[in-house]
Amino acid sequence: MQYLIQFLEPAANFALREDPEKAPAYWGAWGAYIKTLVESGIIVNGAGLLPPETATTVRMRNGERLVQDGPFAEAKEMLGGFFIVEVPSLDVALEWAARSPSAEYGSVEVRPVMPPMPG
Repeated sequence: MQYLIQFLEPAANFALREDPEKAPAYWGAWGAYIKTLVESGIIVNGAGLLPPETATTVRMRNGERLVQDGPFAEAKEMLGGFFIVEVPSLDVALEWAARSPSAEYGSVEVRPVMPPMPG
């Protein structure tokens, strides 16, 4: 079964990515986690994401396209990245989620991926 594991981080932790003194530890923890995931062979897809201020939100209202730059809502945690993994059960996906750096200071959401639509 495939699961989405998405990593949510508080703004302070997201900022560590760019801090010259703290970035090596931040990226070192993520590098070790990602290396373990890759070696396990369970990754289907995944990527890290740039900060929320680089996002663009699109909505259609009454046939009109509305575009807003940057994050739309004030959030306590920001989506930092994701993986799609293929594992035998939700319990195994949860074990992998708990091993991520985000589990220590943010949160990690795990969701089953929908099977392909028929037709």
